[in-house]
Amino acid sequence: MNKRPGIKSKIIKFLKNLGPGLVTGASDDDPSGIATYSQAGAQFGLATLWTALISTPLMIAIQEMCARIAIVTKKGLAGAIKMNYSKTILYLIVLVTFPAVILNIGADISAIGAVSNLLLPQIPATLFSIIFTVVLALALIWFSYKKIASILKWLCLILLSYFIVPFLVNQNWQRIILSTFIPTIVFSKEFVLIIVALLGTTISPYLFFWQASAEAEERGHAGKHVMVNKKIIKNMGFDVDTGIILSNIIMFFVILTAGTVLFNAGITQISTVQQAASALKPLAGNASYLLFAIGIIGSGLIAIPVLAGSLSYIYAEIRESGAGLDKKFHQARGFYLVLIIALAIGLVINFIGISPIKMLIYSAVLYGLTAPILILLILHISNNKSILGKYVNGRLSNLFGILTFIIMATVAIAYLYLQFI
Repeated sequence: MNKRPGIKSKIIKFLKNLGPGLVTGASDDDPSGIATYSQAGAQFGLATLWTALISTPLMIAIQEMCARIAIVTKKGLAGAIKMNYSKTILYLIVLVTFPAVILNIGADISAIGAVSNLLLPQIPATLFSIIFTVVLALALIWFSYKKIASILKWLCLILLSYFIVPFLVNQNWQRIILSTFIPTIVFSKEFVLIIVALLGTTISPYLFFWQASAEAEERGHAGKHVMVNKKIIKNMGFDVDTGIILSNIIMFFVILTAGTVLFNAGITQISTVQQAASALKPLAGNASYLLFAIGIIGSGLIAIPVLAGSLSYIYAEIRESGAGLDKKFHQARGFYLVLIIALAIGLVINFIGISPIKMLIYSAVLYGLTAPILILLILHISNNKSILGKYVNGRLSNLFGILTFIIMATVAIAYLYLQFI
């Protein structure tokens, strides 16, 4: 008589069935994102909780389009753009995307070093940053894509720590539910800027590139004989939906933690993740502090490979080299050199006096400029039957895709106006 599978085996099977969508969603909650969510909660309490709900269908729509483009064309987003549009458009996007991603890498490396130093004060933050950067570079070069994808998936479990933290303090759940489903709008420059920052950090161009490239590499592993069908598209949708929902639940719980613990204690300015973690210690106890700090380190270990990898994939697709994380170093020197250089520049930025918060501002501006253009291109490709055949967008995908474009374009204009004018 066969035994029914236990809960543990079901969880393992569930995780094994997930892929690029889960990792993409988890990488969206990088240390820079955690800092933004913490500041939103600390500054405005529960007033921005609704953004986690509103942004979910927008993110799902765009990431599903990116994944579908890759599955059908077997190319990443840069490759699909190059194949169907002027090279000038692609190079302009790359010109803005590369520095934005490198600044994001720099901010995340700084955050990992600083938070690790909080846990082990006897080791300098800079040394931690160097160790993490070197280890990540060696791991990305040494391990195969399959192994890296597996490691990143299991690292996602670390992010579950954010689900626990809010339950370690007393909460007014009726107020939390109302704040989630009834949007609060404050007509002030500060509130508009934090909404801009929240949307900018959740709907980021590097996620578009990574999602498509990772999906294309997954398709490569499946073999050329495996034809695209509705089941593959459905499984992709489940993967993407799971990753984005997980990402936004974490966003929700970080805002909730800061909005109840820090805001209620009068701590309204959080510019770095280590400030958020440190502030929690005397207010919510050692358990909350440790879980929050461990979550930051885990999120950085997921996000930095995705950030650097997205740049390498863009380079490989522009060069049409077919290189990827499954290739050995000698087979894909250019691919891995871009990855190493991106990590090295991100690390060096921490030693030349640019503060992490400035890196976040600069990267947000650059993301804001490229996101609306990329979303338009993604929408156009996703509706082109000569490219995707019968797998073009449905009405719902187009509705949320257009809404995402309108919102991100408005966000970009609002951010630039409030920041510089």
